Amino acid sequence: MEDKGKGSERWEGATANLTEMALNLESLQKLLLKKAVFVDEETFTKASLCSEQARTIKVLEQRVETLERELDAAITAAARARSEKRQAEAAEKAAELRAHEVTKELENTSKVFELHMEELRAKQEEISKRDKEIKLLEAIIQTLGGKESDKKTR
Repeated sequence: MEDKGKGSERWEGATANLTEMALNLESLQKLLLKKAVFVDEETFTKASLCSEQARTIKVLEQRVETLERELDAAITAAARARSEKRQAEAAEKAAELRAHEVTKELENTSKVFELHMEELRAKQEEISKRDKEIKLLEAIIQTLGGKESDKKTR
């Protein structure tokens, strides 16, 4: 018995929905009859074509705006890249100048070092020469000193 109660409730709900839909459809039909404009086939075709062209134009305008934004971004990126390139070139030139300066400094230091080495060699030779002279004088003194001591002991 309960199944019959549920079934009848469903039918009642369905018929209520159908009735409401019929009322909505009737209201829509009345509205269309009041507001609708009827035109011949040629006018409708032209209006449809114009409408389609307007939609196409709108899409194309949006695409143009997008492309303009992309172009602006590309121009900005190119300008930034040119600026970075100029900075890199300037840094490269500065590094080359610094390398040249360091090379000159090293060459000058090398020349100074060579001069110092020559001076040291000359001084070393002078010291060796004087050392030999001192040894010779010592030998002479010893020889003379030995003769004098021989004379005193005799």
